[in-house]
Amino acid sequence: MKAWRQSQILDVVDHDAVASQEVLRQHLQARGIAATQATISRDLRELGLVKRAGDGAYVRPGAERSHADATQIRRAVTSLMRALERVEALLVLRTDRGQAQGLAEWIDRAQFPEVAGTIGGDDTILIICRGAAAADALEKQLSAMAKGH
Repeated sequence: MKAWRQSQILDVVDHDAVASQEVLRQHLQARGIAATQATISRDLRELGLVKRAGDGAYVRPGAERSHADATQIRRAVTSLMRALERVEALLVLRTDRGQAQGLAEWIDRAQFPEVAGTIGGDDTILIICRGAAAADALEKQLSAMAKGH
């Protein structure tokens, strides 16, 4: 239960600007997880979450530096992607040998809302999207990036 709760805390802070333990508790409760303030406080400490300068939202240490900006992801896709194929809610992206894991990391850092996760091999990336519509939208976005748009 603790590992699940902590994974949900990370998911919440990765996707929402949560500036207080009470708001975090409410997010967890909406996901069916009951937790006390003391438990949340302990989880935050164990996870090493820190407050971001500016808005005071909880983030992973170094999270602000780990996000890819639009220019970086566009450059990575343009230079590394060789082919893209959609299969329902999945995208199969091809690269040159030894390039897939690096590009998969850039895609992960970009935190596309359409992406549930990636698996990077040697020259192939499997992108698991949050449904067929999300896969279609991401396919168009990646194709446009590859063409330099």
